[in-house]
Amino acid sequence: MKNLSRLFFVAVLIASFSTSNAQDKNNPWAITVGANAVDFYPVGEDAPQGDYFDEYFNAEDHWNVFPSLSTISVSRYLSDGFTFTATGSLNKIDKFGSNTDSFGVETTNKVDDLTYFGLDGRVSYSLMEVIKSKTIDPYVGIGGGYTWLDESGAGTLNGTLGFKIWISEQLGFDIQSTYKHAFENSTKKHFQHSVGLTFKFGGTDTDGDGVYDQDDACPEEAGLEIFNGCPDSDNDGIQDSKDDCPNTAGLAEFNGCPDSDGDGVVDKDDKCPTVAGLKTLAGCPDADGDGVADGDDKCANEAGPAANSGCPWPDTDGDGVLDKDDKCVNEAGTVANNGCPEVKPTEEVVKALNTYARSILFDSGKASFQKQTDQVLQAMVVIFKEYPKADFGIEGHTDSQGPKASNQALSERRANAVRDYLISNGISASRLTAAGFGESNPIANNRTAAGRKENRRVEVKLKN
Repeated sequence: MKNLSRLFFVAVLIASFSTSNAQDKNNPWAITVGANAVDFYPVGEDAPQGDYFDEYFNAEDHWNVFPSLSTISVSRYLSDGFTFTATGSLNKIDKFGSNTDSFGVETTNKVDDLTYFGLDGRVSYSLMEVIKSKTIDPYVGIGGGYTWLDESGAGTLNGTLGFKIWISEQLGFDIQSTYKHAFENSTKKHFQHSVGLTFKFGGTDTDGDGVYDQDDACPEEAGLEIFNGCPDSDNDGIQDSKDDCPNTAGLAEFNGCPDSDGDGVVDKDDKCPTVAGLKTLAGCPDADGDGVADGDDKCANEAGPAANSGCPWPDTDGDGVLDKDDKCVNEAGTVANNGCPEVKPTEEVVKALNTYARSILFDSGKASFQKQTDQVLQAMVVIFKEYPKADFGIEGHTDSQGPKASNQALSERRANAVRDYLISNGISASRLTAAGFGESNPIANNRTAAGRKENRRVEVKLKN
């Protein structure tokens, strides 16, 4: 009864033990309860004891096993795999080595039931990380204690080997063997083996999210283990502290903000969040590509400048000068005259007309145009349109080859052919006259091919 009181005293004592560290990263404390066996035989002594580790596993002949709960330990993690453990144990000793009789028969050395009581402390190092296991936890330990054998007691130096098998994060199965080297003969050196269940406990989880406070980056706010205990309110896979839109599910590429229309502009910055648009227009579309968002574009399907609300500038008189720059909006004019018609063409303009006219090519002996002449005639049309109030005369000329009457008739037909072309392209007939002069007005020598070529010509004369 006295030794049971001692065991109870040890249980109370070691339960009150504490340090500033943890049993492991989540559970600072552990209690182990179980049974123990004491073996005085394989300790390197003379008979009735034996050599070191001789018949180490001969439990039947040498182990003193207490038939009920006989060991209790409390542990506290220190750091970096080190743990301090305080242990109290109780046993009854009725085997002490072996005797050999005169016939050479070895028998167990029986003794009277001796009460065994031990109070020990040790520092252990876990090899779990070394072997990279999540369930098997081997450890080694060294320490000391005090052991009583009946009324005698002695201090001991202890070395321990053991391993735990973790069934869950809090529950494990513990097996260990401790060598106790006694410093006084009253208590022999011996092995003590034990087996028991270990319960880890003591972790603090203030916010109840399953992540202990010491590992919880947000201990006051429930969160997820993947984010070290910090929350992800919108469940978009981005923790709130890194989420620019923590209450609305979004995309990682936008720091957790949504982009509903998929245009690359997050909704909070998108002026048109339901319609895909352009980044340059804050997420709004521009159907006509004129740089004005459709919502602000009065001509959304027709490109125009922003200064005119996205609509093109009109050109009412079609003279190529926009109304905004045209001083004669309803009357075709020239760019040089700010959209107003030129009253009288300059000498340079008349000279340009004649340059074009003299390059008109007719089919040989006919008044029909060669194909390449069309571009020349179109250039003349443009100039005539720039001076809608000016009248012109179209004159035809030939060289001196052939009958004079034929040349006269040919020149008239060619002058009229030019006049007819201009009229068909929008030049008023009232502004144009046509006349033929045959070979009567040469400008070069008809005796040479080059001279005759120059004489075959059309000329334009300004009439007013």
